[in-house]
Amino acid sequence: MNTLARPGAAHLLTALAEDALGGPLPLRLRAWDGSETGPGDAPVVVVRSRRALRRLLWQPGELGLAQAYVTGELDVEGDLAEGLRTMWAAQRERGLRPPRPTSADRARALVTAVRLGVVGPPPPAPTCQARLRGGLHSRARDRAAISHHYDLSNDFYGLLLDETMAYSCGYWAGDEPGFTVVDAQRAKLELICRKLALEPGARLLDIGCGWGSLALHAAERHGAQVTAVTLAREQAAYVRGQVRERGLTERVEVVCQDYRDIQGGGYDAVSTIEMGEHVGDAEYPAFATALHRLVRPSGRVLVQQMSRGPGAPGGGAFIEAYIAPDMHMRPLGETVVLLEEAGLEVRHTESLREHYVRTVAAWHRSLEERWEAFTALAGEETARVWRLYLVGAALAFEEARMGVDQILAVRPGPGGAAGMPATSNAWYEGL
Repeated sequence: MNTLARPGAAHLLTALAEDALGGPLPLRLRAWDGSETGPGDAPVVVVRSRRALRRLLWQPGELGLAQAYVTGELDVEGDLAEGLRTMWAAQRERGLRPPRPTSADRARALVTAVRLGVVGPPPPAPTCQARLRGGLHSRARDRAAISHHYDLSNDFYGLLLDETMAYSCGYWAGDEPGFTVVDAQRAKLELICRKLALEPGARLLDIGCGWGSLALHAAERHGAQVTAVTLAREQAAYVRGQVRERGLTERVEVVCQDYRDIQGGGYDAVSTIEMGEHVGDAEYPAFATALHRLVRPSGRVLVQQMSRGPGAPGGGAFIEAYIAPDMHMRPLGETVVLLEEAGLEVRHTESLREHYVRTVAAWHRSLEERWEAFTALAGEETARVWRLYLVGAALAFEEARMGVDQILAVRPGPGGAAGMPATSNAWYEGL
């Protein structure tokens, strides 16, 4: 007697996914039982374990998918960027939006889950997932959030970054083949110093100094007196070591503290490079006020900061769970308003969005080329977190879902004096 073959796990999963998405699945799916379905020319998503689906039962959406990818229970065969690009393009072009599930939809999903054998208790989250406690943006919680990301280890970031150890968007001032990420980072550092009009003896406060790339550049190339501030102990130790090695102990002071605890003021210039995203939404007005307080009249402030459109202020469930907990991004215009409300006059803004696509791509190449070293140092799960992070970030900047901008402001002096040149062309000459 002929019987119909039972559908494989991939077919059941595809039907479930298409119900959830409200349209055809734009990817090919391969399941743990060897079954496969979907467009033949599409990127292949491999579900290696029922455990991946159990995660999605308990954490539907981005976080559950990220957990499954980080643990290796779910993978993308071939180019991960192409898989993510295909999915996001389908959401935009086909208008895929999860419909509101009915009781019947939930019942069918439960029956399918039972047939697939995925019903069970929630799997534990990967060990590299952030687990913060305390009040949002309290000093203790902010310290823990910064430590989660930046204290991963100096050796890890030494593998990822170039010799400048600059962990922020570079400035790709040239398109010639020999222009590398090192050149882009040095051009960015020089551009910032020029915008801030640094000269020998000028006092620079660098809030969120990272591994000291700007502080060291400003002291070595421009003779500035720099106070470099970070919350990350690993970073502070690294910068202090570089200061000693380069003979800059008379020019660079490294302080490990919260920006809210910085005393004094009267700095000729203040910089904060991709640190404002960690400040928090409700706390940003006080942060902007601190920038105004810390710089002298007619002194300059440069903020380099990532941005995101209205309605999507955070980094997303994956970013906030694994990369930058509690981060907050806003549109450029809102940041400008907050700086102006604090008493600063915004004189110039510059988008570096396309520059970040190239910067993140360079970091991703380092990750893939040194994959074995990364996994030996930090473990497979952490390496997979960073692969997903870098690929997703490059696409977000490429597709204008995220941006990054340099904002140059001045604290007006007596009579509104800004001490700014009439034109800014000289900033870019010879970079």
